[in-house]
Amino acid sequence: MQRRVFVVGVGMTKFSKPNENSADYPEMAKEAGQAALADAGIPYSAVKQACVGYVYGDSTCGQRAVYHGLGLTGIPIVNVNNNCATGSTALFMARQLVEGGLADCVLALGFERMAKGSLATGFSDRTNPMDKHMEIMINKYGLASAPVAPQLFASAGKEHMEKYGTNPEYFAKIAWKNHSHSTNNPYSQFQKEYTLDEVLQSRKIFDYLTVLQCCPTSNGAAAAILANEEFVKRHKLQPKAVEILAQVMATDYPSTFEENSCMKMVGYDMTKKAAQKCFEQAGLKPTDVDVIELHDCFSVNEFLTYEALGLCPEGRACDLIDRGDNTYGGKWVINPSGGLISKGHPLGATGLAQVAELCWQLRGLAGRRQVPGAKVALQHNLGLGGAVVVTLFGMGFPRGHR
Repeated sequence: MQRRVFVVGVGMTKFSKPNENSADYPEMAKEAGQAALADAGIPYSAVKQACVGYVYGDSTCGQRAVYHGLGLTGIPIVNVNNNCATGSTALFMARQLVEGGLADCVLALGFERMAKGSLATGFSDRTNPMDKHMEIMINKYGLASAPVAPQLFASAGKEHMEKYGTNPEYFAKIAWKNHSHSTNNPYSQFQKEYTLDEVLQSRKIFDYLTVLQCCPTSNGAAAAILANEEFVKRHKLQPKAVEILAQVMATDYPSTFEENSCMKMVGYDMTKKAAQKCFEQAGLKPTDVDVIELHDCFSVNEFLTYEALGLCPEGRACDLIDRGDNTYGGKWVINPSGGLISKGHPLGATGLAQVAELCWQLRGLAGRRQVPGAKVALQHNLGLGGAVVVTLFGMGFPRGHR
């Protein structure tokens, strides 16, 4: 029997720029984990298993992060690495443990201590897991002597421009919006508002993508505590319990590699199919959602994700932006936290930071960035190589969806 699963506690650190004085990952994990336990009002001894995500670290960093900051209780600790979708993958695993009845309370924890500058390949003596993805871009647009990640996503945007006549200024409008949202988020790495012209005129990273349209490297940690219905009732956590109404994780389909499409190469079909399944599981549709945290590693990816999630028809994301349906006063508030572009992107923590933001929104605790009357939330976290996790949340008692 599948059990209902609830998020009963969340916590995160402020995201920050990597430097030699940065806190190390055990300290960041301790801060986020202790905050989540305090939010739930339970001791670490109540946690039966932990799923811990990070990308840049040696094996068993998860154990080291938990042992001396939270406790040594002998529980199973599973280390998770799934590129930029690592945090949500830890959440996905934790949810399965609770839903399947294997544990009544599980910790999902993610952290990252990153190096300065663009992401680099860790190993040069073995196959790059992105080699087949990159072949598509190289065959279609070539490879420049510039950081690879912005090239991949800029190529997807270029394909959209060729297919639908999209003006790249719309990508910049998304970054403008997210930087504006982040001014109300004390956890955000950047909290400065920019004009659209400043976004467009900032330093070029690749082609039309400027630095203010790209997520930074970041340090940080985030955590969520998941529990079943019996645990929630036993600990009287009903007022703060946010239910995972549905969750789907997907990996690449043949279309990623067979259709010579840069949009599909960066996860368009993964996202589209995961979202369709997630809405079907929950018995909801995109118009039922109030607030969304999605994977805007680059402004163009948020743009493409509007269409992949079914918020608008393919080729019509510009219309959604023109209507203001991605910010306060519109149909959805998308990335009220500031998103990856402004909040930051410590790979292992990102998915769980999205969860923290959405739980605060649904509980009405998001302060100046609160989305009025938020009842249903959607999370989207993407990792090239690849994986995507789409999750729908609602307040749990009574069932929070409409």
